[in-house]
Amino acid sequence: MRPRSTYALVSPVRDERFHLETLAQCVFAQTVPPSEWVIVDSGSTDGTTSLAAELERQSDSVRVLTLSGTPSPTRGGPVVRAFQAGIAGLLDVAEVVVKLDADVSFVADFFARLMTKFDEDGELGIASGVRLEEVDGRWMPRHQTATMVRAQVRAYRRRCLEQLLPLEERVGWDTIDQLKANVLGWRTREFQDLFFRHHRREGLRDGKRYWRIQGKASHYIGYRPLYLALRALHRGREDPAALMMLLGYAEAALRGEATCPDPQVRALVRSQQSLLRLKTRLGEVRRGRG
Repeated sequence: MRPRSTYALVSPVRDERFHLETLAQCVFAQTVPPSEWVIVDSGSTDGTTSLAAELERQSDSVRVLTLSGTPSPTRGGPVVRAFQAGIAGLLDVAEVVVKLDADVSFVADFFARLMTKFDEDGELGIASGVRLEEVDGRWMPRHQTATMVRAQVRAYRRRCLEQLLPLEERVGWDTIDQLKANVLGWRTREFQDLFFRHHRREGLRDGKRYWRIQGKASHYIGYRPLYLALRALHRGREDPAALMMLLGYAEAALRGEATCPDPQVRALVRSQQSLLRLKTRLGEVRRGRG
């Protein structure tokens, strides 16, 4: 059955020629195609811009926007600015807008099935599938806690997105917007029967700075110190560098750096991270959820 909900794609890109070629094959193969695909390039130097222009020539649904980029790839702000520029540049009023990173791939009915989820639940605000990452030659699922949604393939109901704009131009924006959506009464879900492959290990571009940056973002969002410590220890079993989250968090706290100005968001974070809910959240990460 063809879903009722229509969707548009927005892809912020920078130096993604290799991945963009694979992504385009996936997009063009969809059983239910997008109404538009806006590719927003922010200072690529590897031929991404010329490939995007070629895709634009190949398909009437593809359009390319260009923005000036930072001297080097930077997390948070530049990606959000590119995404918001793409949203503003959409010509069609699709019911769902998807932030689609270049370094992913998925099966031909991925978006048909995802749009059906929006058809079935009128209160679904943000949704995605489970991210698969390659570990020792096998594609393994990376589960999250209940309301979290992956940023790499992130579908927003337009009415929800309009309430969230403008997005925060900083690391952690993709947690804050989910929390705001939850405060506003929208459901956010990562569906366990949908999968996409992520072809770049999380944090690869940031190198050793990645976990420290995550610690600073956790302070801004309003994480409980105990929860952040437990998260660092949990992730540290797989990657010892994750313990650097503690340093990033402590640095931000000791310097008195700003926290999210929305008190409802901070209150929701602390509620979700209470000791009473800790066992449930750990179970969600280990088992996945229905």
